[in-house]
Order: sequence, then C-alpha cells, then structure tokens
Amino acid sequence: MGVDWRSACDLELWSQAANEYAGEAFGELFERHADRVYAHCFSRTGSWSMAEDLTSVVFLEAWRRRNDVRFSGDSVLPWLLGVANNATRNAQRTLRRHSLLLAKLPPPGEHPDIAAEAAERIDQERLVQHVLDVMRQLRSAEREVIALCDWAGLSYAEAAVALGIPDGTVRSRLSRAHHRLRNLLGSDGTSALHRVLDVKLAGEQS
Repeated sequence: MGVDWRSACDLELWSQAANEYAGEAFGELFERHADRVYAHCFSRTGSWSMAEDLTSVVFLEAWRRRNDVRFSGDSVLPWLLGVANNATRNAQRTLRRHSLLLAKLPPPGEHPDIAAEAAERIDQERLVQHVLDVMRQLRSAEREVIALCDWAGLSYAEAAVALGIPDGTVRSRLSRAHHRLRNLLGSDGTSALHRVLDVKLAGEQS
C-alpha cells in the first residue's frame, strides 16, 4: 500500500527523510513550501533571479542539515525560513553587485511583446530594493523579524523557532524594528511596506 504524501504532515514527511522513501517525502516538502521560501528570499534580496537560486540553496542546505530540524507544531516552514535567512545573509556581496547593475538599467522600452512582464518585474525589484536599502540601517536581527513576521506571515512562536530565540524576544525586536523603520521611511513608509508585501504575495502566486 502506497504512502499518501499529500495528507501527511511535515513532521511525518521529515521522519521519512532517512529511509527508502526519502526522495518522495522531501519532494512533497519542496512542493509544499518552495513558493513561500521563494517569496521570502525575494523579500530579503529584491531580486527574483537571486531568490530562485537561493530557494535551491535553502532546500539543499535543509537536506544536508535534516538531522538539525526544528518544528513549530508539525510545520517545518519556520525552520526553512530560518535557513533562508542564513542563505540570504551569505549572499549579500553578490546582491550588492546586482543592485549596482540594476540601477544602471535604462527605463523599459516600448516593446509590448516582451517588455510588459520584464518591466513589471524590474519595477518590483526596484521597489523592494528601495525598502531594503532603508532596512539596511536596521540591525540584522530587526530585519530578520520584519521579514519573518510581517512579510512571511509567521506568528511570534513560529518566528522564534526559525530564529532559535524566545517568543518574547521576537515581540520586543519586532516592536523596536517597527518604530525605527517608521522613523526611517517617513510618511510614505507604511505605503511602501504594503506595496512590498503585495509584491511578495504576487511572487508566491506566480
């Protein structure tokens, strides 16, 4: 009798990672969470192509570290987003080069057959990178809780699992981060952050 992978929870799937069903179990975990990981990587980098590469890195690293996994209830997603945080942090040098190149691109031309989607994606990247440029003035820990709680939609408890810290620390960091970010972004800050969230959600659905 075959295993019903779709109905299995993450905890059950992960328990198969060391036996003959490892490929099928891990494949289902990838299908289940890859879009959320991809969207999270984009919200941390402002680059669709980099987010795609980092998503692969996250799941390869998750496989390598499968014995270190931490669950939130029976969900592995918070831990995967924690792995994604580490992957994006290590990619910052490459991302800075990418940002400099992107800033030099001319405005999209009038080529409706191919330009509409490309222009939208470039606009999205520029928007997210604008917010990320401001967020770089925050502490790394503050950037991480904003990305996990506000953009990835994790609860305090789930973010605590992702970061390996107590719930109360997540709450206090997020409160401080919100206060500092409002001051940095000024009157347009809330609108810009909401637009970034809209971009992230569009990435999940694409």
